[in-house]
Amino acid sequence: MSNRKATFFYGFLIAVASLAAGMVIASQLDLTPASFAGTVNIPATNSAPLEGPLDASTFRTIASSQNPVVVSIRTRTERRAAPGGGQGGGGLLEEFFQMPGQPRGRQQPAPQLPPAEGGGSGFVIDKAGYILTNNHVVEDASSIEVFLYGMDPNGLESGLSAKVVGRDVLTDSALLQLTEMPEAPLTEARFGDSDQLGPGDWVMAIGSPFGFTNTVTVGVVSAVARTDADLRPVPGRDLEMIQTDAAINRGNSGGPLLNVRGEVVGVNTAIISDRSGGNIGIGFAVPINTVKEILPGLRGGKVVRGRIGVLVSNQPISAADLRDLGLPSTGAALVSQVNPKGPADLAGVKSGDFIVEYNGKPVSKSDDLINMVTRTAPGTKVPLKVVRGGKPLTLNVTIEELDLATELETAGGDERPENTPEPDAPTEIGLGLSIEPITPATARQLRIPQGQGGAVVANVDPSGAARGLFTRGDVILAVNGVAVTSVDEVAKRLSSARAGSLIVVKVWRDGDEQSVPIRKR
Repeated sequence: MSNRKATFFYGFLIAVASLAAGMVIASQLDLTPASFAGTVNIPATNSAPLEGPLDASTFRTIASSQNPVVVSIRTRTERRAAPGGGQGGGGLLEEFFQMPGQPRGRQQPAPQLPPAEGGGSGFVIDKAGYILTNNHVVEDASSIEVFLYGMDPNGLESGLSAKVVGRDVLTDSALLQLTEMPEAPLTEARFGDSDQLGPGDWVMAIGSPFGFTNTVTVGVVSAVARTDADLRPVPGRDLEMIQTDAAINRGNSGGPLLNVRGEVVGVNTAIISDRSGGNIGIGFAVPINTVKEILPGLRGGKVVRGRIGVLVSNQPISAADLRDLGLPSTGAALVSQVNPKGPADLAGVKSGDFIVEYNGKPVSKSDDLINMVTRTAPGTKVPLKVVRGGKPLTLNVTIEELDLATELETAGGDERPENTPEPDAPTEIGLGLSIEPITPATARQLRIPQGQGGAVVANVDPSGAARGLFTRGDVILAVNGVAVTSVDEVAKRLSSARAGSLIVVKVWRDGDEQSVPIRKR
């Protein structure tokens, strides 16, 4: 594994919870109740083409006009030490917090530690005092202070108090409102169209890296729609990011990424850094179009998304794969796993199905399906067109709303059964896999459905194609939709696939069916 590391700006001590949730999910978050009057005046999006020359004053003009929009945020989070130093036997905390006259070793009430301080950036979107920032900047904060342009958060001056109106883990977004207004009117941000951005476009970041307020950095868009496992605020849910080489460091979190018209096109959120934690020219921002969609939900204190209860594979499907699998040229999303008794399961969706249309619209890849589902109102009945075994089938699914907290708490782990038998003369079948027959003991230990399964994965080559896709103890049930009942059948089906083709292997894992796509080398 490389040494690169995606660092989300947690101020100094605030962190985003990282839990496992693999389903196409909806968020019903632990939000501050909305008690403010009025609605957020969401800035209009300027979708006019970005064109025209740059000159010596372009970036100076942007900085001058947009600096008043950007704010510095300082947070405090209450902390409490573990009672008695954690062990009640002379630990460091007991050394420092032992009450006079108390013998060593007796557990004392947990001492109250000074609040932890953190920081970040944000920007004003409404003169009524509404401010956008990152969720991780204000998560768990007991108090929030906002410093406007010209105020010094590092001096003796106090900031303006604010509170969280709504927050969203999936986009790492939070909406604040000032509870203490300044004398002068606030300056609002203007929104650009993040869908217009492309590699090479000039952008500017403004924020408070390392406490240096209203720091301006300039660079270009390095890539758009960038996804990576390290960039997921919630594992299992990709978030498409804008990548930029405009310098972003700790404290830039929540600040705006601006186009050459001075319009917000992204919310600076993450960096990839070396061990120093500093900028190396790879920063990430959440597209403003993504955040704008959920602003009404943030204002109401709750972001509502649709859910159908499937895990979809992010394995790319090539044009040749589409032909081989009998899929339309427009693309498809492979259903890897179906949540039992979820909306898709009740509609008849099966692991291994390819979803090719959602509500009459073509699905070209997994992210398309996720985006369409999450934007559908719960309670809506939607037709799904799937391809199963090369044959089209239309199913009707009723969209649900999911409590994200419940989903994360109940998400299954990736642990293998403790008593999985040791491999006995495993058979090498290529793809970096070796398999062995299913014995009666194996069937009982792995709870394999009676009469199903052709082989058990005995070993996975850490350098082979199956690395990260299969794991020891997986039971192979079918290959490309054809059920297998022996090691020989598994080997024959896999060996007959052409080099470079996508093979869909249905496995029994953790008491459930899952479909695993793997490309034959």
